[in-house]
Amino acid sequence: MHSGAQALVLPLLFHLAITSDASAPDEGFCSVPSLHSKPNSQPNYWKVTNPTLSPSHLQDLPGFTRSVYKRDHALITPESQVFSPLPNWVNALGAYLISPATGSHFTMYLVKMQENSRSALPSKDVARFVFVLQGSSLLVDAFGITHQLNADFFAYVPANTKHLLQSDSLTVLVIFERRYVSQEGFYPEQIIGSTDKQPLIETPGEVFELRKLLPTSTPYDFNIHIMDFQPGEYLNVKEVHYNQHGLLLLEGQGIYRLGDNWYPVQAGDAIWMAPFVPQWYAALGKTRSRYLLYKDVNRDPL
Repeated sequence: MHSGAQALVLPLLFHLAITSDASAPDEGFCSVPSLHSKPNSQPNYWKVTNPTLSPSHLQDLPGFTRSVYKRDHALITPESQVFSPLPNWVNALGAYLISPATGSHFTMYLVKMQENSRSALPSKDVARFVFVLQGSSLLVDAFGITHQLNADFFAYVPANTKHLLQSDSLTVLVIFERRYVSQEGFYPEQIIGSTDKQPLIETPGEVFELRKLLPTSTPYDFNIHIMDFQPGEYLNVKEVHYNQHGLLLLEGQGIYRLGDNWYPVQAGDAIWMAPFVPQWYAALGKTRSRYLLYKDVNRDPL
């Protein structure tokens, strides 16, 4: 991060931490734990749409944003998100966070559905993964079966499969789409589930908790991981690999290293990581960090 940006953002984060309302001890970005902390009564992932360092906190800093775009990574923060009507959707607004314009082979975007919202189909040969951040959506699949997707539920819809997402109240989704890379003799299936039903996966040499939301088998050319870090935990491996990543921080805060840059991050921040960019994460604060991570898998990079 440039020294000028650090000079602006770090004092601002410190100011937020020490001026948070004492009656809301969980609000500070780096606040000290309280002996009288109360359980968080807010719904899952509410910080994604109500971040501690919200766009309103930056109104007195005209032109300032924490967002960064570089050749091999990008950090897209809530004050930079631009929502507009999604093509062929009804009563829905979307903000594209990652797209091929950045160099990725996938898209990642937020969707705000409203009363009488209806989705459109993705483009030809494009598979879709939907994760519900807030509210509830109905998924009508190719067989006409309706599935209720509440917060923390997800659905994978194979390419060229008819389906419809609909909602009659405020619902926030994050969607990943990728043009499917077929493998002869292998065909993916529709997957519907919830995070809490997914088993923990062993992570030798690491301390974080890992859940994989899609099967690891050959038909699937990407996976979505849920990764949990307790305060003070960090990645032991400083990763450099051919895979691309799209990340949305769902809970907590920390420091993300991307290349030679070190970024303070919080719930609601999105990150794109190009192949071979050095990457590392450490969780800060007093609450769990959780992020949702796209990763391409099961295909030869050639």
